[in-house]
Amino acid sequence: MNQPKPNQHASQIVSELAELYAEATARLRQALVAYLGQGTVPEQQARDSGVFAYPELRITYQPEGKPPVFSRAFGKLSEPGEYVTTITEPELFRAYLEEQLTLLLRDYKVEVQIGISEVEIPYTYVLDGGDDLNMENADPAELARLFPFADLVTIGDEIADGEFAADDGTRPLALFDGPRTDLSLHRLDHYTGTPFAHIQQFILFTNYHRYVDEFITWSLKQLREGDEYTQLSVAGRVTIDKNTKDAEAKIAESQWHKYQMPAYHLQAKDGRGITLVNIGVGPTNAKTITEHLAVLRPQCWLMIGHCGGLRQSQRLGDYVLAHAYHRNDHVLDDILPLDIPIPALAEIQVALAEATARVSGEGMDKVKTRLRTGTVVSKDDRNWELRYTQEARIINRSRAIAVDMESATIAANGFRFRVPYGTLLCVSDKPLHGEIKLPGAANLFYQKSVREHMLIGFETIKILKNDVAHRLHSRKLRAFEEPPFR
Repeated sequence: MNQPKPNQHASQIVSELAELYAEATARLRQALVAYLGQGTVPEQQARDSGVFAYPELRITYQPEGKPPVFSRAFGKLSEPGEYVTTITEPELFRAYLEEQLTLLLRDYKVEVQIGISEVEIPYTYVLDGGDDLNMENADPAELARLFPFADLVTIGDEIADGEFAADDGTRPLALFDGPRTDLSLHRLDHYTGTPFAHIQQFILFTNYHRYVDEFITWSLKQLREGDEYTQLSVAGRVTIDKNTKDAEAKIAESQWHKYQMPAYHLQAKDGRGITLVNIGVGPTNAKTITEHLAVLRPQCWLMIGHCGGLRQSQRLGDYVLAHAYHRNDHVLDDILPLDIPIPALAEIQVALAEATARVSGEGMDKVKTRLRTGTVVSKDDRNWELRYTQEARIINRSRAIAVDMESATIAANGFRFRVPYGTLLCVSDKPLHGEIKLPGAANLFYQKSVREHMLIGFETIKILKNDVAHRLHSRKLRAFEEPPFR
């Protein structure tokens, strides 16, 4: 029999994981139907045998000599041993899992085992999808007693934060296991107002709703005039394709305002489209959403929003390309201490600068008069100007050229979760110099600056997808002892 090609083998592994997952979730759902309908309590013996459990992926690596050395940032086994993780939603993560497994199967002599873990799937994650569950009179406390639930004691970011040590001596195969991933997937539904399965691999964040309007306008044009993208999913659970009639009206009628951080997904094959999330103002939302989006292992996330310019030479509408972050947001200080640097990623920086030149139609020399690289300071206090004397001294020492409330948080969690990140901000006021947009010019300013800025974000993603995809995941984001999976 011919040896299967690595990608075929990887595909088979994912299919087996998907079958085990589908069987477990089906049994859990059937047990809930039986309990809610007839009061039938699931047998403990059946639960002990793993009928509701996540599938487990285990890779054993016992090389005869020194492990080979590869320059890539992931898909590497640096030490002998057993690497284990639980898996949720295998079909959603198929492309990701096949990519990781293909590298390991191709370059290492490993043994792969697929089985049932000892970790049960929480019942709350199978409640959606039908009318056969009568939850009207259900008692949450009783359900948690009889069925597996999301026990927060067993869910955390210890692997990503380098604080995990398994009792049995195994090593983690991935940054996020099944329970941690499931928690975030369902939080994403709650916060964004869109199905988590619609989230794309290239993510833009903004802190201003006018960017959403431009994103929708551009997305509808792509759907109607091209074939790269398949549909637009908007907050409020509305989907649009090229044949949708009255698309603008349907989007306008969507209930996006009910959601804390409404999201918009221009979907493409294999998830290689663009997601925009309006995180609003403040580092708390930025921290929350990035901690949940990270489980989807996106290719990158970029902050595209407004900021205050801190230099006299800057003009309204100029751009700031962050190459350093003064973290004055305080939301990650206990998790990622301030003495840990957040490096700029060359591939992202170059793509943002090149995209600015392409969209503006100006040469790089001309662009440099409008685009300045430097430090962005992110605050957790929107009214920092009220302590002008104290804050001005701190900003002066940091050499910051712009101030916002989100960029440092997004970059810090990108570093923490190994997701490539970058920031391009547009100067909308100059708080230290008393320069603001006059009412008569405000709408014109926003119309011009937001449209160009959004186009730069789209062009940056185009560059990253087409020109530097193989170099996007930098080894700067990996520690010396990392899980093999990206």
